[in-house]
Amino acid sequence: MARGVKIFFDGGYRPSTGMETAIVVGGRSFIRRDHGAGNSMAAEWLALIEAMRHASERALVDPVLLGDAAAVIAQANGTARCPPSCADHLRTFLALPRPPGRVRIRYVKRSQNLAGIALAGLRDR
Repeated sequence: MARGVKIFFDGGYRPSTGMETAIVVGGRSFIRRDHGAGNSMAAEWLALIEAMRHASERALVDPVLLGDAAAVIAQANGTARCPPSCADHLRTFLALPRPPGRVRIRYVKRSQNLAGIALAGLRDR
């Protein structure tokens, strides 16, 4: 079992294509572009949910989920109030199975977010 694995997550929204998410684990990118209509905050929530699912399905012990959406991270950690528009995402997140050990959700600068870099690479194409 992997311990303390870092999972980078990021979500984005473009009017032309809708919401997209990326997670990066161990140098491998998992990108999804078919989330439909929404907004950037909803896309960030979907990316965090994908990161948690990935950690749980692979039984990663003590995973560290790293993203650049400070508001979503604070809401997920319970240190900020979640707006009504994202309440369903928070409920989904809280209902997910947890991987073993302690799950940490932390902020990283956008320039350090490997998932954000992966999404930006798609936008440049």
